[in-house]
Amino acid sequence: MTPPPIDAAATAPMPVLSARPPWRETLVALRVPNYRLFASSNLVQNTAGWMQRIAMDWLVLELTGSATAVGITVFMQFLPMLCLGLFGGVIADRFPKRNLLIGTQSTAVLLAAALAVLTLTGMIAVWQIWIIALLQGMATVVDNPARQVFVNELVGPRYLRNAISINSSIFQLGGLLGPAVGGVLITLVGAGWLFAINAVGCAVVVTNLFRLRTSELHVGPVAPRAKGQLVEGMRYVGSKPAIFWTILMVAFLSVFAFSMPVFLTSFANDVYHVGAGGYGMFNALVAAGAFVGALASTRRLSIRLRTIILGAAALGVIQLVAALAPNELTFAVVLIANGFANLLFITGANSLVQMSSNVRIRGRVMSLYILVLLGGQALGGPVMGWAVEQFGPHAAMFASGALPAVAAIVIAVALARRGHLGIRVSLKRRDPFVRIVPRQQREVRVARTASRQRVPQRGRGGMMGRMRRRPSAAPGPRG
Repeated sequence: MTPPPIDAAATAPMPVLSARPPWRETLVALRVPNYRLFASSNLVQNTAGWMQRIAMDWLVLELTGSATAVGITVFMQFLPMLCLGLFGGVIADRFPKRNLLIGTQSTAVLLAAALAVLTLTGMIAVWQIWIIALLQGMATVVDNPARQVFVNELVGPRYLRNAISINSSIFQLGGLLGPAVGGVLITLVGAGWLFAINAVGCAVVVTNLFRLRTSELHVGPVAPRAKGQLVEGMRYVGSKPAIFWTILMVAFLSVFAFSMPVFLTSFANDVYHVGAGGYGMFNALVAAGAFVGALASTRRLSIRLRTIILGAAALGVIQLVAALAPNELTFAVVLIANGFANLLFITGANSLVQMSSNVRIRGRVMSLYILVLLGGQALGGPVMGWAVEQFGPHAAMFASGALPAVAAIVIAVALARRGHLGIRVSLKRRDPFVRIVPRQQREVRVARTASRQRVPQRGRGGMMGRMRRRPSAAPGPRG
């Protein structure tokens, strides 16, 4: 049995904003009771989850003293997504999303609890951390695409973009609180209690999923079991330029620029010698900038492919500037800018991919997006960890920003050539200083400007004066 054809009408982008919303509607999606309950539990879980992430990275660094080992920890977390991520999207399209999230979050409770017990009893070893990270990654294979699509069921298409931005804000708020609190707790009580806190946070999510009002959910269609659904999703992505090029740009950033735990552990430990507290503070600065970026993203009227490409280039440039920071204060300031640009890019990419895809196939589309996002980090973690040890933190971080920036420029030039686009510079006050226009339009404007410069300007009684007066002249009566 082959999958039924996708309804062409359903593939059209969802309704977008025609006017900038008032400030009082910045968090309008929270008016939906179900989403408000889901968002509050996510805030608790994300904060605890960030605490567990930095605790795992720092614990591995303490046990081994190796940045490569930290990169392997990141690799183990994302390896299942790299290998099985697309199948997670198929599962998310076939089964109720709420039930899937209950199962994945219950698994996260058990794994975090096991990690806490092993650490608190002094029986923890690096290989145990890697195995638990691998199992967490397997749960993430289904959890992430199901969570992305479930947001639409909570709020419906009307508030989807706002809900996506709020989700990013919640994630980064957790990233602001988690590393700051976690950095203090690591030194006071140790990593084991941070793992226990994360187990409680995941349990809160499970409890609130059971509390949702199922009658108020905007339940989407469930794809029937059929052959070829995985290939169908891949072909669909290939047929949508906005989705395809966005995912490709995400791939470059994921491999090179998103391995920040590897860089920040090295800068905290080897460059600035600030220890666990400084590492937590570096993460908090990135999260602070990202939180502001998430709020700013709710004010955007539209998201285009050019926005994604330019955002990727800006993020790459900021990251290579961070590598050149002359002191700790400058490095901290650039980290805030990095978080801001990072969140604007991620929110824009997520929104563009979701809002350009058919709801019936969105789980598979988002699984490919998440596969590239997390799988790229699985590859990039060990690679950048090796680069840090071989060439130093500064050189590795410089390359992590320069390579995505060059890729964004190359993709922008390729898209411009394919779309016959050019750049027009205007000195008029009403026009933007630089504008991207179709090349034909640009050539016509250049030709008109050149023709005006070739025509001689005569006096009022000359040819130009007669041409200006002729249309308004009326023949008078004779004799």
